[in-house]
Amino acid sequence: MKKTTYFNLATLIALLLGILAGSFSNTYIHELSLSISEIFLKMLKFISLPMIFLAIVSTMTQMKSLSEARFMLRKILKYTIATTLVAATIGLLLFLLVRPNPLASEAATTSLQPQGSYLSFLSKIIPSSLIEPFIENNVLGMAFIAMVFSISILKLPEKTTQTVKDFFQGLFHALLKATSWLITIMPIGIFAFTVQFTENIRSHQEDLKKLLLYGLVVVAANLVQGFIVLPLLLRWKKISPIRIARGMMPALTTAFFTKSSNASLPLALECAKNRLKLSDKTAQFSFPLCSIINMNGCAAFILITILFVCTGHGITFSPFELIGWVFLATLAAIGNAGVPMGCYFLTTAFLIGMGVPIEMMGIILPLYSLFDMVETALNVWSDSCVTVVVDQELKERSLGKEHHPVRA
Repeated sequence: MKKTTYFNLATLIALLLGILAGSFSNTYIHELSLSISEIFLKMLKFISLPMIFLAIVSTMTQMKSLSEARFMLRKILKYTIATTLVAATIGLLLFLLVRPNPLASEAATTSLQPQGSYLSFLSKIIPSSLIEPFIENNVLGMAFIAMVFSISILKLPEKTTQTVKDFFQGLFHALLKATSWLITIMPIGIFAFTVQFTENIRSHQEDLKKLLLYGLVVVAANLVQGFIVLPLLLRWKKISPIRIARGMMPALTTAFFTKSSNASLPLALECAKNRLKLSDKTAQFSFPLCSIINMNGCAAFILITILFVCTGHGITFSPFELIGWVFLATLAAIGNAGVPMGCYFLTTAFLIGMGVPIEMMGIILPLYSLFDMVETALNVWSDSCVTVVVDQELKERSLGKEHHPVRA
């Protein structure tokens, strides 16, 4: 309890000091915060990338059978697809309700190209070497190798299997210990991220005014998903949303300021197991998998931005086409993990494929980092909700009786 109080108080102080420091144009503060934020991002990525691999392997190899792994995978996919589909639908409804003013006449002459096609990215799921995914930060390739390793280990003779299991378990626990050290000094990183965030807002005030309605729709879609839809899912399962939010707050704060679901993964696992008391097996399997496929915020951004840019160029959509875009945005978001600015470049790729001018994306680009913060926090919050629900259902299945969660 004392550690939790310390972290919450230190985080609050770091946020306030970061906002105050970022409000002044001071070169020294800017350089200092930039250096600190870069160091923390490197440390988080150093831990998070191997953690995805080790979490999947160490968890799957502890399964009693492949049927248990299939049960968890089926449940995770079920809630992931459902929540992402709802997020895209909310984005569509809010866009049709608000109808943000198009900016075609004010579009910048910036021409931006996506970094490779979407299909070429998907082809990287199967890497050409064992170490390639770790070098290139290829999250999907890393997960693919982890799955293959896990299934292969389960098929080994029992004596050999236990030795390999102990090896991966030892590595994973060592990584968790390193994570606990990083969490202790995380408020310093939050201060630096807050300074950068505040400076970003100050330097793009004009763009904020031009994109006010569009930005409100994007942010509102994420807020509705995070504060209404996902809590309703928890309530439906008789789980307290407030309790889950409090327990996951360090991970959500880190996700917001780092703009990386993968970077916040170590904290998410620590919060789930130590604060929410979820089973190690569920947390270690669900969070890494959700960080790859559960992209609620990305689905809403893709849909709203495509409609915004297209309507700005006089393109209209039939009701059937709008429904089709909901499903397309959902599928695109699910397969969009591990790509820097993936939602932005994927949206640009869609527009290019449709033959729509992408000059408007030049105006949106400076503000994307702001949207990315909200979207990433939503993604981690959705990961948390899905994991908690799956953990409850797995316990009910294992015990053969109803599990009674803590209520609000």
